[in-house]
Amino acid sequence: MSLKSERRGIHVDQSELLCKKGCGYYGNPAWQGFCSKCWREEYHKARQKQIQEDWELAERLQREEEEAFASSQSSQGAQSLTFSKFEEKKTNEKTRKVTTVKKFFSASSRVGSKKEIQEAKAPSPSINRQTSIETDRVSKEFIEFLKTFHKTGQEIYKQTKMFLETMHYKRDLSIEEQSECTQDFYQNVAERMQTRGKVPPERVEKIMDQIEKYIMTRLYKYVFCPETTDDEKKDLAIQKRIRALHWVTPQMLCVPVNEEISEVSDMVVKAITDIIEMDSQRVPRDKLACITRCSKHIFNAIKITRNEPASADDFLPTLIYIVLKGNPPRLQSNIQYITRFCNPSRLMTGEDGYYFTNLCCAVAFIEKLDAQSLNLSQEDFDRYMSGQTSPRKQESENWSPDACLGVKQMYKNLDLLSQLNERQERILSEARKLEKDLIEWTDGVAKQVQDIVEKYPLEIKPPNPSLAAIDSENVENDKLPPPLQPQVYAGSRSARGWHLFEPQL
Repeated sequence: MSLKSERRGIHVDQSELLCKKGCGYYGNPAWQGFCSKCWREEYHKARQKQIQEDWELAERLQREEEEAFASSQSSQGAQSLTFSKFEEKKTNEKTRKVTTVKKFFSASSRVGSKKEIQEAKAPSPSINRQTSIETDRVSKEFIEFLKTFHKTGQEIYKQTKMFLETMHYKRDLSIEEQSECTQDFYQNVAERMQTRGKVPPERVEKIMDQIEKYIMTRLYKYVFCPETTDDEKKDLAIQKRIRALHWVTPQMLCVPVNEEISEVSDMVVKAITDIIEMDSQRVPRDKLACITRCSKHIFNAIKITRNEPASADDFLPTLIYIVLKGNPPRLQSNIQYITRFCNPSRLMTGEDGYYFTNLCCAVAFIEKLDAQSLNLSQEDFDRYMSGQTSPRKQESENWSPDACLGVKQMYKNLDLLSQLNERQERILSEARKLEKDLIEWTDGVAKQVQDIVEKYPLEIKPPNPSLAAIDSENVENDKLPPPLQPQVYAGSRSARGWHLFEPQL
């Protein structure tokens, strides 16, 4: 079987990564194959068309209401004053609703327009958000960065603050509309710096990176995986899918990486660490940086294995393998967050855009992975997916009779080591869980003891005086008879022995 046929389910032509409109920029499955620029153009066209259709529908409904009302008035003639007022009120209510519909579907003003500037200048309550150490640090860095640009920096800071104020009032909008506002802001600021400020393109890129870092650090908790979207549902679906594909081997994906080489194994671990670390970042550019580092580790691993530079056809299968092995948390939410709020110039060109596009292709491949993609029969694929058997176990059982006993024993030992490793990982996981439970239990007991001590404080009383004699407080002890003293009297001796006579009182 040729290499090309082996990869028929994984191979992606590099031209397929570009925008399908032919502009030369990288496309994205989230934008239906368009780049950021072309997607926004198509989105605006579709939106304007929808607005026009809704406007025409609203006008038609209004005309029908007016005609129906006029026809009712002419047929019924003069009516009572009360009923006339009722009909007039009803017509006014209908007109008001239609007008509201028109306003709702009218084209929204772009960020930075005069209307929004006036709203931003108007007195408004402060944006309620919990200030964190990271937010304060980013704010200070942003201010210090803009100081080097003097007047231009002051103007940029003013526009950025106005944008944040505007976004505060737009939290009720859909996440797509908030994304559009952010992209419009990026575009307006970049154009203004180039046209009015005459800022060089390379400096514009640096300024836009700092602006993105500043605003997205503040907006992160409001726009990342919002409850109004199905991002969390997609996260759970892709995580479940990756867990079900745990049996996929590098050979099935034609991954040109040999993990038995220690240096290659280290590169694979670093790549998995970087793709997992993406979720801990708050700025889209930082998330892209994690994807880029992961991809470079993959290229290095392939280069070390083959002793030659890696090709694009080798990169995508290896990236799929890294994603399957790492199972990054909230993968879909991170991809959507980058797509919605990253500076579009980074996604359309450069290595960041290329690696991000490949990651989107890898996720799409995992979602649609089938038996043909892995060169398996449908029966074997179903058995692996159901957990009835494992390809690794099957490979160890299909030995020919002439196979070397030493090789068989070696693979048997490797299988045992793999099982021991899994058991060790489970034991370590349970030990960490037990340690955590013990710490929580200790803290809980200490807290309960502290609460009891605070509720019932310990009072130390002075020591009691020493006890006096029993009869020291008896004032009439002088009248008591003296205590009895034992006395012995001599008695007669009888046959049975001596008799002691007790004294008689």
